[in-house]
Parts: sequence; structure tokens; C-alpha cells
Amino acid sequence: MTTYPPNKRYPAQQPAVNPWLVRLPILFVSGVILLLGSLTVLVIAFQMRYSNLMMPGMSAYGINLSGMTRDQAADALQQQFRYGSDAVFTFRYGDKFWQMTAADLGVSFDVDATVSEAYNAGRSSDYLSNLVSQASIWLNGRGITPIVRFDQNVTVGKLESIAAELNRPPHDATITIDGTTVTTTPGESGKALDILGTLNRLQEAVLSLNTGAEIPLVVSEAPPTIWDAEAAAAKVRAALTGPITLVAENPAGGTFGPWTATVDQIRAVLQLKLVTGADGKQSYDVDADTQAFRGFIEALAPGLIGLPQDARFSFDENSGQLTPVKASISGRALDVDGTLTRLHDSIFNATDRIVPLAFTYTLPQYSDNVTAAELGITQMVSEATTFYTGSTKNRKDNIIQAASHIDGVIIAPGEEFSFNKYIGDISPESGFVQGKIIFGGKTIDGVGGGVCQVSTTAFRAALKAGFPITERNSHGYRVGFYEQNGSPPGLDAAIFQPTADFRFVNDTQYHLLIETSVFPANDSIQFRFYSTNPGRQVILEGPVIKDVVPAKPTVFVANSEITPGNQQYIDWSAEGADVTFTRRILDASGKEIRTDTIYTHYLPWAAVVEVAPGDPRVNA
Repeated sequence: MTTYPPNKRYPAQQPAVNPWLVRLPILFVSGVILLLGSLTVLVIAFQMRYSNLMMPGMSAYGINLSGMTRDQAADALQQQFRYGSDAVFTFRYGDKFWQMTAADLGVSFDVDATVSEAYNAGRSSDYLSNLVSQASIWLNGRGITPIVRFDQNVTVGKLESIAAELNRPPHDATITIDGTTVTTTPGESGKALDILGTLNRLQEAVLSLNTGAEIPLVVSEAPPTIWDAEAAAAKVRAALTGPITLVAENPAGGTFGPWTATVDQIRAVLQLKLVTGADGKQSYDVDADTQAFRGFIEALAPGLIGLPQDARFSFDENSGQLTPVKASISGRALDVDGTLTRLHDSIFNATDRIVPLAFTYTLPQYSDNVTAAELGITQMVSEATTFYTGSTKNRKDNIIQAASHIDGVIIAPGEEFSFNKYIGDISPESGFVQGKIIFGGKTIDGVGGGVCQVSTTAFRAALKAGFPITERNSHGYRVGFYEQNGSPPGLDAAIFQPTADFRFVNDTQYHLLIETSVFPANDSIQFRFYSTNPGRQVILEGPVIKDVVPAKPTVFVANSEITPGNQQYIDWSAEGADVTFTRRILDASGKEIRTDTIYTHYLPWAAVVEVAPGDPRVNA
């Protein structure tokens, strides 16, 4: 092969380029463009095809919704979804049960919302995102969970109807009293349906679309306040066992009463109360309002009062000691509150239905153990004796009775002695009998005739002792009894209850003991005053008798008990006169410290003689 040198005018020719190097890129790009165009056409065609249809691969509740319209999907789902009617729930409590469908309980299928959710899948505002989502649905499929609505208000209404049947308030134990029969009923727990708790249990089953379940009702129990009333009933039975009897001791012996509280009265005052124990538990208790008996018991009080009674004494002049001749008695008053307390306690005691009344006691001023040394009693300071010869038996009996009421009495320093106080009521109930008394200017029959013999003797003893006389009343005329054995007129002391009394004051610093003695053998009564002489002397001067008036003529009166030829004096004639005594009291040195005048004005008096009826001297 021959080689030629290069042509310097014409460059050398280059080798040729492979045309496929250009064609291939062009073909690739064109292919891509064609592919994209085809895909675009397909996508557009797909979008147009399913613009109003469910995307292929879309399903709900097991139904393939691909290519369905919204209405078609709704119809298909509506026919498929029967949960509301097919799902049956059983609510149970014990042996009771209530069955309801899901629809009854407010469960419903929201088909429109479910269809909307299925239709809107892959149809957001982001186009590319939609394409991806649509491709995924087509290729992989997508299931939509049915949208189920659960209206709990409907369920609550159903549960409330169950609650109305099931609920029961707690019942406390009760006590019933019918006459004397007492019965009880035990306490019973209450029940209350817990609607919220039960609803929570149901919701779990509904949300899981459980086609049937037994739902145990949530029920709370409320215990009663009081479980048992037997303890209180036992107290009521004890209270109604029978009547209660009130009694009181009589200081003189025996008893007062009885007074009875009947079963009906007891039942009327019973009170049933609710009490809380230390453990916080409540129970019944039974009490009795015995204040209802206060008025009745207060009405008893005046008749049960006992005044304290001092001991009575005699003085032994040899030993200088006091000897009790009558025991002291404490005074008492009815303790109304204390009695009500005893009554209250006895109401619930079935075995002891006797209630002694309660009293408060007052000690006497002079007990049995008081001594002469304590009282300053050392000697006899005065003595007086009067005679009642010629007295009737009744008059003698009254003298003895009156003297016994004063025997052994102690008068404190500064105390005033009252004859009527110590004699008490002059009546048959006090042991006095009929006798002759001076009343209204004449001698008549009356209870207590002869008592003035005793007051006169006391007056004379007080005069001799030098005690100040604070009240003394004389008789209207001179009485022969008080002038026997040489006693002068003008030293008598009449008493008449309640207007006339004999009184004197113990003006010494020593106690005074008054002793009385009646000597039937010589028809005399004696008063002895024991104390300590403060060192005074008593001088009694008189009597000075003036203005003497002759006695009135004798009066004869008929008495059917007098036989003819016999007569009986019931009054004696006496001159009228003014009589004066002077009492001078001297101290230990003989100095006069007091002078008293004892003045008496006596009316003239006629003798009164009882004779047989028909005696010519009667009314002569």
C-alpha cells in the first residue's frame, strides 16, 4: 500500500461518529414522554371512571365496595350491618336478669358517616398523595371500620328503669308496741344500682362489637342505721311488766300509800331514742320521761313532811346527867327529784316494782346524845305545883295528856317558849277529850278542858325562875282549882287556840330543861325548870286585891242524867276583884335589875249546879 503525504491544503478527513449514540437518548426521552403521557391518560381515565365511585380495593364490614356509588355502598352496608338488632345483652343481678338489644341500649350504625369515610379515602387536597393512596388501596385493599354510634343517654334511661325495679332503701330495725305486746323487725340493707359502673361494663362490650354478653349489674348495698332492736325491746318489755307501786315509811310505824303508776301511764312516758356508741354505731335505746309524774309526786309532798323532833330528857340531880325519855326524830321532806330518779330506775326493772319514796332529812337540834354539860344544865332553878282535886276524869285525862306534851322540852338561850307550840292541836286526834272550858263568858263543854291547869303551872314556874313573860292571859273569873292548897288568886294563865297563848323567853345564856310530872295520888301537877341560875333572885310580892265584887247567885240547870235529890257542880261561885302581884328580880349582889307587874281583873261569877229535870230551883 502506498502512502501519500498529507495534503497541506486540505486537512485530513476524521473518522465517522456512531449515530445510535444520539438516537438512544432521543428514543429514551421519547419513550419516557410517551410513557408519562400514557400514564397520564390512564390516571385521567381512572379518575374519571371513579370520580363518583368507591375506589377499587375499598371495603367495609366485610363488603367489597369497589366501584360502588355512595348509595349502593350505603344500601349494601345497611343490609349487612344487623348488630343493633342481633346483639343481645343480658344484665344480671342474682337470679334476676333483663335482656336488651344493642339498639335498645342506644347502639346505631352511622352508615352515612361510614360511606363518607370510605368514599373520601384517597381524595384529599394533595393530588400526589391521593395517587399514592389510591394506588395503595387498589393494590393492597383497605377496609373501613363501620362507624357505630353509642348514645349512652338511652342506656342510662334503660338502666334507670332497672334501678326503679331493683333499688331499695335500707330499712332500720323497728319496735312496735301494742298494749303490752312488743315486737321487732330486723334491719335490712338497701340496694342501689350503680348506673355509671354498669355503663362502663357495657361500653367495653359495645366498643368491641360483641354480639352478645352478660353484663353483671354493679349494685351497691347500703346497710341500715340500726340492724337490731331486740335490746331496746327487752327494756320496753321490762317496763311494761306491770304497775309500779310507790310507798313511804311512816315515822310513827307502818307505811304511807301505796300509790300506783299503771302500765298505761308507764307506756305513755316511754321514749325511743337513737344513740351513737363509742364505736360510732347507732342503736335504739329506751328512756322514760318521769317528769310526767312530777305533779303527782309534788302533790304528795305536803302530807309526807315530817318536822324534826328533838329528844326529850329528864335530869338526874344526883349525877347531873341527862337521860333521854323520848328519842329524837330527824325531820324529813319529800325529795321529788330523788323519787323521780328511783321511779325511772325501777321502770326498767322487771323483778322489783316497789319504789320507796326518797326523802331529805333534817337533824333535830337536840339529839339523844346531847349532854347536860353541853347545854349548861346543872340545877333546878324553879318549881311550881298546882292541884286539881275535884276534877272530872276527863279533865284529869286532859291534864295528863297536856303535861306529857311538854315534859322533857329544852329551850335554848334567847328562845321564846310557846305553850301552844308544844301542846299542839287540842283535838281528839291528839288524845284530848271533852271537858269544861270557859268560853264567851260562861263555862261550856269543849275539847281540852283542864289544859289551863297545865299552862297555869308553867306560868308559875316561869315567874319563879325570873324569865320575862311575853304573853299571859287570865281567866274571866277566879277558878277554884288554881287556888287550892292556899294558892292565891291572880296567878293563873289561860290559853285558847289559836288566839290566846302563854309565852316566856329564856333570857339566860344557859339552856332550860322543862320537866313535868302528874301525881294522880294527890291530884297535883308539877313543873320543874332545870338550867343554871345566872345569879339572880326572884321576889314575888302580893297579892294586892282591890275592888272586890260579890259573886252572882247560883244558877241551877236541868240534866237528865242527874237523878232526883242529887246535884252536880259544874261551876263555882267567885267574887270579882282586881288582883296585882309584883315581881322583883335582883342580881347576885341584891341589886334590883327588873320589876314586873302581874295584873288580873276577875268578873264576879255564879255557881252553876246541874239538878234533875223538874227540880223547882231550875229557872227560879
